Amino acid sequence: MTPPDDVRNPTAPSRARTWWEIGIVLAITVGQSAVYSLLSFVRSIIRALEEDRRISDQQTQLNPSRDSAAIWDLVYQLLDIFFSLALVALVIYLLWEPGKSAFAKIGLDFRRFGGDVGRAVLLGLVIGVPGLGLYVLGRALGLTVAVVASPLDAAWYTVPLLVLAALRAGLTEEVIFLGYLFDRLRRVGWSWWAIILATAGLRAAYHAYQGVGAIVGNFVMGVVFGWCYRRWGRVMPLVITHTLIDIVAFIGYPLAVALFPGVFAPVIPSPSPTATPTPTATP
Repeated sequence: MTPPDDVRNPTAPSRARTWWEIGIVLAITVGQSAVYSLLSFVRSIIRALEEDRRISDQQTQLNPSRDSAAIWDLVYQLLDIFFSLALVALVIYLLWEPGKSAFAKIGLDFRRFGGDVGRAVLLGLVIGVPGLGLYVLGRALGLTVAVVASPLDAAWYTVPLLVLAALRAGLTEEVIFLGYLFDRLRRVGWSWWAIILATAGLRAAYHAYQGVGAIVGNFVMGVVFGWCYRRWGRVMPLVITHTLIDIVAFIGYPLAVALFPGVFAPVIPSPSPTATPTPTATP
């Protein structure tokens, strides 16, 4: 009989303790946002049924202004990004082991940066282009809400903040979904494919507020990213891929609205806001 982890390695946490840690981390990060996102999706369906309209007649905003005064908007948005990244730092701290850097453990470093960037660009094309097509299809079928990816009335600080927001999203999702959960779920005995499918499902729930297209697209993205992380053993190329996709989406949104307003323009009138995919989302 194989002895339990805490017998083979006296310093290893017990399985029960690991599950408690996973639950607490999810409750304050992506799991919390997934719950709010699913509730938002349910509310969108109920609202569509009550008003006899389609889900696509509703909208959500990813990077809303926090204040009408420019300086306070900037301060609040920078603080929001900072505290979100603090949760990423917490997860990295939990992954740290004596004598082994957590950054090296999950491959969040610059040792292979050139190769990571090459893989990221290729993967971004593989994921980003079909993802855009799925969004357009979802809008055409009435199953995906209008996603306002960035403000149309840009301020002087808008682009740098959007780049930081994209980096925040890439680090939050990939470090927690892949780096952290893959490590902890392996410790409690899950198989690789069980972990890949479970984290892909959580990623889909995390983006459910955007509608059916986002649920399907992010589940597929989660499977592909999970397989790549299992094969490469590095989270860095996936963080770069995610960040690049979001930078293109955020900064390119005004141009997309100008060229294809029927698909990308905000819905008027705007419904009440829905939950956003940040670890600090509120209902």
